[in-house]
Amino acid sequence: MFHVGGARSALYNWAVARQSGGTFVLRIEDTDAARNKPEWIDGIINALAAIGIHGEDTAFEGPYFQSHNADRHREAAQQLFAASRAYYCDCTREQLKERTGSDHLGYDGFCRERGLAFEEGRALRFRTPDEGETVVVDLIRGEPAFPNSAIEDFVIARGDGSPVFLIANVVDDLDEGITQVIRGEEHLSNTPKQQLLWEALGAKPPVWAHLPVIVNEKRQKLSKRRDKVALEDYLAEGFLPEAMVNYLMLLGWGPGDDREIMPYEELEQLFRIEDVNTAPAFFDVKKLTAFNGDYIRALSPEQFANACAPWLVAPYAPWAPEAFDKDLFEVAAPLAQTRLALLSEITSYVDFLFLDEPAWDEASWNKAMKAGAGDILSDARAELATVPDWKADDLKSVLLAVGEKHGLKLGKAQAPIRVAVTGRTIGLPLFESMELLGRDRVLARLDAAAKKLAAAQA
Repeated sequence: MFHVGGARSALYNWAVARQSGGTFVLRIEDTDAARNKPEWIDGIINALAAIGIHGEDTAFEGPYFQSHNADRHREAAQQLFAASRAYYCDCTREQLKERTGSDHLGYDGFCRERGLAFEEGRALRFRTPDEGETVVVDLIRGEPAFPNSAIEDFVIARGDGSPVFLIANVVDDLDEGITQVIRGEEHLSNTPKQQLLWEALGAKPPVWAHLPVIVNEKRQKLSKRRDKVALEDYLAEGFLPEAMVNYLMLLGWGPGDDREIMPYEELEQLFRIEDVNTAPAFFDVKKLTAFNGDYIRALSPEQFANACAPWLVAPYAPWAPEAFDKDLFEVAAPLAQTRLALLSEITSYVDFLFLDEPAWDEASWNKAMKAGAGDILSDARAELATVPDWKADDLKSVLLAVGEKHGLKLGKAQAPIRVAVTGRTIGLPLFESMELLGRDRVLARLDAAAKKLAAAQA
């Protein structure tokens, strides 16, 4: 799955690349075979394309695969060993604990001057400077300094000779000409180590930018084990890609005025990586949903109908395929468009039009079918059977009259009618819904509801 935090990072990288006439480089870091499958890679590429980042744009480059550069990673590790910037170590965790008396202290440099050569089981460690500090130039966080004495001699190749991620990442950045690295703040602790590797390989480090962490409503870092974090899941639920992009761009940055809803092209022009906040960014699903509703309402009728298409067929649609009437849906769609916050809600808004019988929601039924509901159903049925014109305004007049007869305002009078006809207390405007459904089907549903109510009261 593609984490929404990764999507936010990608969008910021994309904006910077396009602003500067540069290139966004997609690299799949696939050296851990157990955590990589072709379908997952396709998922990342498709998710990026959904938010507007794709290979058809000249600013896009890749995907590159880290595993394809394994020989260069090994070569760089040996280059550091030959230059005495790295050394082999055969210490075990148990030996280190015995020397330091702690499970938590970093490596103590025991093998630095032993002059060991490579043998199976010996790790290759980078020799960090004993004095001074490593200053990271960060476009968001200034210039944090890390004392070199606090950075242990870290492993760059395992006991079988395979390079670890730290050096693979640096070598790939070098080979791909990376000049700016924009990523989540959880990587900041690795940055001084990577910067030391850049310098040891004779290259100028890139400019860094570490984005604020994204948190949930409890101010906990978004976790795939606890929170809904996959971009694909949000899109599958009916969030428009444009709304997701707009919202993600504002997670840690703002354009500096009161506007929030704006197209990506405008956000890209206004975006400045230097203006990104350092404080954690709250992923507010309610606000995202409100954004989505605004974007849905801004669609043209044709765009809206097309966007709803995935939810009008199996497995989402509860009606038989042959029961769906495209022309009828296109008439109903504008009535739904003003009410939806998620595209997936369209199914429950229009299902009554394509089902032989309404799917009565139990909670809605119990709420609407209270004392007196049977009389309202009976009187409404009698009046509706003879109304001359089956138009929304005429149907409303009938229900107003029925309500007055029972001493009820329209809202109370129409409640059992709505549930009988559509199955729910909330949905499309009732009288327009009845007009679309037609006289015969409405009367049949009123009869069915009256029968069900009578049976329940018997």
